[in-house]
Amino acid sequence: MKKQIIPIGIIVLAFFIGIYFYPQMPEQMASHWNAEGQVDGYLPKFWALFLMPILSFGLYLLFIVIPKIDPLKENIEKFRNYYDTFVIIFICFLFYIYLVTIFWNLGFQFNMGYVLIPAISVLFYYCGILIENAERNWFVGIRTPWTLSDDGVWKKTHIVGAKLFKIYALLLLVSLLFIDLMPQCLVFVILIPAVLIVIYLFVYSYIEYQKVRK
Repeated sequence: MKKQIIPIGIIVLAFFIGIYFYPQMPEQMASHWNAEGQVDGYLPKFWALFLMPILSFGLYLLFIVIPKIDPLKENIEKFRNYYDTFVIIFICFLFYIYLVTIFWNLGFQFNMGYVLIPAISVLFYYCGILIENAERNWFVGIRTPWTLSDDGVWKKTHIVGAKLFKIYALLLLVSLLFIDLMPQCLVFVILIPAVLIVIYLFVYSYIEYQKVRK
C-alpha cells in the first residue's frame, strides 16, 4: 500500500508546483531541447506546467490496471514488488524531467546531457532488474511471439536482456565523460544502443524458440 501512495504523492506535488510557478512563467515555455542542448521547442505555459502531471496520472492509472487485466495476472503477482518499485521509479523519472523544465524556465542554465543521462541510466538499470525477475505475462518484459509461447524461452531471453539493460545503463554513465567532445552525438549515444538491444533480443528469442521446437 505504501508503494502505491508514493506515486500519488509525487503527482499531487507536481500539480501544486505547477500552480505555484504558473504566475512566474513566461507565456511560452521552453519544452524541448535538441541534441546539442539548445531549446528548439516551446509550449504555452499551461501545457508546459500541467501536461507532465496529467500524463503521469494517466500512466499511473494504466500501471494500476495492468495487473488486473493481464490474462496471466497471477504471474505478475509473483514479481509484484519489483513492478510496484518500477512504477515509483518511472513516476519519479517523469517528475525529475518536469523539475528540470521548470528550473530551466526560471533562468537556470545547464547541460542537458549531464542532467538527463544519469536519470535515464537509473531507469534502464532498474528495467534490467525488473525483467530479470519478471514472469511470463502480456504487458511487462520482452514480449515477442516466442517468449510469450514458452516459459523457458521467456526466462532465457530475460536473463540476457537484464544483463544488456544493465550494461547499457552503465555505458550511458561512461558517456558523460565525452559529452563535451561530441554534444551533437548525444541522441545517437542514447538511441542506437537501445535499438540494437531490442533487435538482438528479438532475434535471440526466435533462435531459442527454434531450439525448443527441435
